[in-house]
Amino acid sequence: MYTIIDVETTGQGNKITEIAIFKYDGKQIIDEFTSLVNPETLIPDYITALTGIDNAMVANAPTFSEIAQDILGITQDSIFVAHSVNFDYNVIRNEFKDIGVDFRRKKLCTVRLSRKLIPGHKSYSLGKICDALDIVINGRHRARGDAEATVILFEKLLNTKGSETVFRDFLKQSSKEATLPPHLPSSVFNDIPNAPGIYHFKNQKGKVIYVGKAKDLKKRVLGHFYNKTEKELNLCRETVDIDFELSGSELVALLMEDAAIKRHYPEYNQASKRHPKAHAIFRYEDRNGIVHLAYNNLKATPNPLFTFYNITDCRQFLERLCVQFELCPKYCHLQEGVSQCSHYLIKTCKGVCNGKEPIEIYNKRVQEAINHCFESSKEMVIKEKGRHLEEEAFIVIKNNVYLGYGFIEVSEQITTVDQLEPYLIPQTDNADIQKILRRFLRGVMIP
Repeated sequence: MYTIIDVETTGQGNKITEIAIFKYDGKQIIDEFTSLVNPETLIPDYITALTGIDNAMVANAPTFSEIAQDILGITQDSIFVAHSVNFDYNVIRNEFKDIGVDFRRKKLCTVRLSRKLIPGHKSYSLGKICDALDIVINGRHRARGDAEATVILFEKLLNTKGSETVFRDFLKQSSKEATLPPHLPSSVFNDIPNAPGIYHFKNQKGKVIYVGKAKDLKKRVLGHFYNKTEKELNLCRETVDIDFELSGSELVALLMEDAAIKRHYPEYNQASKRHPKAHAIFRYEDRNGIVHLAYNNLKATPNPLFTFYNITDCRQFLERLCVQFELCPKYCHLQEGVSQCSHYLIKTCKGVCNGKEPIEIYNKRVQEAINHCFESSKEMVIKEKGRHLEEEAFIVIKNNVYLGYGFIEVSEQITTVDQLEPYLIPQTDNADIQKILRRFLRGVMIP
């Protein structure tokens, strides 16, 4: 026994505005339940434009809790069928969850069944596949019209050669067919390895709509399909392809992910899209001959020494220099508008600000601090696991700036950083990259 279902919703929040259920015994419809539903929230104008359902139409309609028993009764002991089943199933299940009912049914997706049993169509959206099969939809984007058309489509699939085996396989509890996005071929998912890397979810136009990273690509991608949040459901409904790049390690995957997000600007990624303003440390000499270390917006900084991506990093960097090289907080611009330093934390100043230390000696120490920082951050190579046993990954940092990553065969004889250049995949440094590297190196790098 099957119940073939379609719901219309408010869009954001996915509260049901209309539901249609046809009970089908494999030969004919034996029962039907159709109703408008008061979502107890406003229906956006764009949803009304699509479905024709407005706030006035549902004002006197029953709420979901008032029709819950009707839905439970008609769907009992039947298989839940819908076009893009995960959407309709999870919308209904969430409505039941809100009233304290655990709704569970076996399910079948007519999109995935169509892809398997009648391959070769350009699109498997309900409108397109019905046009291709000469199925008339009486009331597109209304629950009853779409559900009735899905019944006819389902009947065709049920009577297609080989359907018995396909239906049986799809209904197995171990089968991932009902879990995968409706428009994603199972072969695409099966090709994803259990290895570190990044992955791209793509829509029908080939546009990247989400980028993620993982230590285990297949496991992480599958996690999206089990996630029942509105964002994940919408992401999965739009996904028709997934490609991936191996990284060898989680650190390289993090760096690759950040670059991919900033390159593609995917709709479903919230983090790492920003391009924060850069700031820099610079030196200058005042009229008294004292060398200052100061910070400003990078574009307004003459001859920058070190680049950062927020003011806090600039200040923390200067604080460390003050302590390590006994510099003056006043002349490192950690205190402004004071005649002599009185920093709450840094007590190591030798008195250049009140005439107790000769300027020449102080300036020499400032230069030592600068030289030390240049030397300690001049060149750094981080080695990581490669994408296979005969390879290793590397990350290059010069003068405190991330230059990129690359992969090289372990048999290559490399003795200098310059020899890595042919294998380097150049990248752009930014605040998010610096945060990733600082967290990994645990303070080894400056800042």
